[in-house]
Amino acid sequence: MVTVARTSLSDRSDLTDLSDSSARSARSWADRGDAFDPDCPTRVVLDRVGDKWTALVIGALSEQVLRFTELRAAVGGVAPKVLTQTLRALERDGLVTRTVHAQVPPRVDYELTDLGRSLIVPIAALTDWAETHVGEILAARERSDSAVSAGSM
Repeated sequence: MVTVARTSLSDRSDLTDLSDSSARSARSWADRGDAFDPDCPTRVVLDRVGDKWTALVIGALSEQVLRFTELRAAVGGVAPKVLTQTLRALERDGLVTRTVHAQVPPRVDYELTDLGRSLIVPIAALTDWAETHVGEILAARERSDSAVSAGSM
């Protein structure tokens, strides 16, 4: 029997007993994923929620329901095609709902689902961290780039 340590933010001591490696890959991910398992679909979720446009859309929709043009203005700097792709992916993943109102001209509203609203706090924390530390990050990049440039001459 192989014992595999599963790590999570809530409980780092969680151990799962597996009879062999194939049992791990056949495991159902319905309960809880394992982002450090290369076969776990959690990585796809992290890719989605880690996308900058996703974070900005979730942030913009955290306060209110928005139409496409309002959402594009709130996010700023996003091409319509990219915003459309992001919204479709978020809708597919169950994070955003799209409501089409039968009127002329047609009106489409976007809002967070309960699952999407569960991302507000983590994304707000990450955004706050980024805004707080952007100066330090840019300074570190500049130092690194200067060192690389000095070494290549």
